[in-house]
Amino acid sequence: MSFIKKAGFLTAFIIPLLAILGFYLGGYWNFMASVFVFVFIPLADWIIGKDPENMTDEKAILVSEQFYYRLITYIWTFFQLGFLMWGAFVIAESAMEPIFLIGFILSFSLVTGGIGITVAHELGHKKSKLERVYSRIILMTVCYMHFYIEHNRGHHVYVATPRDPATSRKGENFYAFWLRSVIGSYFSAWKLERSRLERKGIKFWSFYNEMIWYTLLPIFFALALTTGASIYFDRLVWEVPLFFFIQSVLAFTLLEIVNYVEHYGIVRKENSPGVYERVNPMHSWNSNHRLSNFFLFQLQRHSDHHANAIKRYQVLKHYEESPQLPSGYPAMILLAAIPPLWFKWINPKLKTWEETVYNRAN
Repeated sequence: MSFIKKAGFLTAFIIPLLAILGFYLGGYWNFMASVFVFVFIPLADWIIGKDPENMTDEKAILVSEQFYYRLITYIWTFFQLGFLMWGAFVIAESAMEPIFLIGFILSFSLVTGGIGITVAHELGHKKSKLERVYSRIILMTVCYMHFYIEHNRGHHVYVATPRDPATSRKGENFYAFWLRSVIGSYFSAWKLERSRLERKGIKFWSFYNEMIWYTLLPIFFALALTTGASIYFDRLVWEVPLFFFIQSVLAFTLLEIVNYVEHYGIVRKENSPGVYERVNPMHSWNSNHRLSNFFLFQLQRHSDHHANAIKRYQVLKHYEESPQLPSGYPAMILLAAIPPLWFKWINPKLKTWEETVYNRAN
């Protein structure tokens, strides 16, 4: 892999640096990271274009084992913890005007949700116990630890079927999907954990029930942040837990709108009642735009990720036959937030995918 591409994955750290810089510059600069993500990156995607490179299988084996790529995700885990502590400190210390506070929290959640959850997603798929621990630490900082269970044991099994709450349906707008996915995924994780415990002969209400811990740990973390800040400032800093939970909701909302974009309207063929065809690269929307893929650790090569979930981000392939998004995720997020525009742009592309699948089947 070229030096430029290796260095490209470090660009993810630009967004938190802009959020921090925006805070210290003050005023409308607090929107700087948001403008960068939703204006600069889409424009750069359009100008720079797509990434045509696919590694050979032999090279991918070698690149997969290079520690450099894992190190970036390890560093991010500790960075996110530090970033959240910094955010709690400045929220408790400063008194921003409401409009600037909105800008700060929006930019902040782009870091913890847009990049942080992407890293947690990458780490949560790996066999290494250390990487899985890091994944759960990051998810704790955004109150979405159940994602670790539901995504791996639920979503990847039932994606593109009616059983998956995280698969958006044709004609379903993002806001309806958000409600269904957030609630459905949480309760799906409880069901999956119940099944795991039953297979092992372990009582549901026990120390070994991970969902109990995943529900409580973010609350304990918020209490620890609040206690530490209250001791430091010698007052009850009520702003810290409020900030923590607001940024969490915005962070996992960002995850859910990405889920919405990645799987909108895609359906696997049901071979027999309740039995679906195997997941392949045709079953996720794909985007191969170079710059946004750097920032998102190639999450946009989502078709290969679902077909080969254990693959590391640096070796994911682009499949031209997969349904293709017209731009990278930042632009698609803006489009999905406005349902009439989303349907106007995507439904014709979805129809083309449906016709392609039908023609292949016949």
